[in-house]
Amino acid sequence: MEHPILFLDVILGKFNLHIPPHVTYSWVVMLILVGLGLMASRSISLVPKGAQNVLEPIVSGLEEFMVEITGEEGRAFFPFIATLFLYIMVCNLIGLLPGFLSPTANINTPLSLALLTFTYTHYLGVKYHGAKYIKHFLGPIPALAPLFFPIEIIGHFARVLSLTLRLFGNIMGEDLVLAILLFLAGTFLAPLPMMFLAVFTSVVQAFVFTLLSIMYFAGSMEHAH
Repeated sequence: MEHPILFLDVILGKFNLHIPPHVTYSWVVMLILVGLGLMASRSISLVPKGAQNVLEPIVSGLEEFMVEITGEEGRAFFPFIATLFLYIMVCNLIGLLPGFLSPTANINTPLSLALLTFTYTHYLGVKYHGAKYIKHFLGPIPALAPLFFPIEIIGHFARVLSLTLRLFGNIMGEDLVLAILLFLAGTFLAPLPMMFLAVFTSVVQAFVFTLLSIMYFAGSMEHAH
């Protein structure tokens, strides 16, 4: 969906720069996260305050939740999981601001995140099991391996499609509904009730994407049965 007025497009247009909006707003999200990280790290204390007060409950809660699923070994990839969650959440939320765009409302962004998750899943599998990781694709009975192997391969590639379309469809749908309400009512007040629901959905979609990634990682680390 193309927004009628995008803040960064207006600025870049004055310099005759034409960069896809989902790329420029991804940069904005990265700058926001880096800025919050620097603010929180500069004033770390036993009694949280400022940006630390916001980020610490999110990060610590996400870490505890992840360790419950993966065990202590999961702490090794927690930086990836935390970055994934925060990035997707801010990408989803930023599009609710007038003049801004959710990078995740463009299918290229969810697809790139899904491919990263897919690649890292199999990297962990090879790291923990070496060549024996192939057993994850052969099924429980050796005689049925020729049947299970293509099914498992298709299933793993289907994860990319599932992660991509779930995130893209929900965020694109939110933006579309808000744009329609704004167009029909002609005032920024009309979409406000929907925006509260959109905030909740944006956080939930970031959590769902992250949760599925954690489960894929945990599955690749387990021994094949």
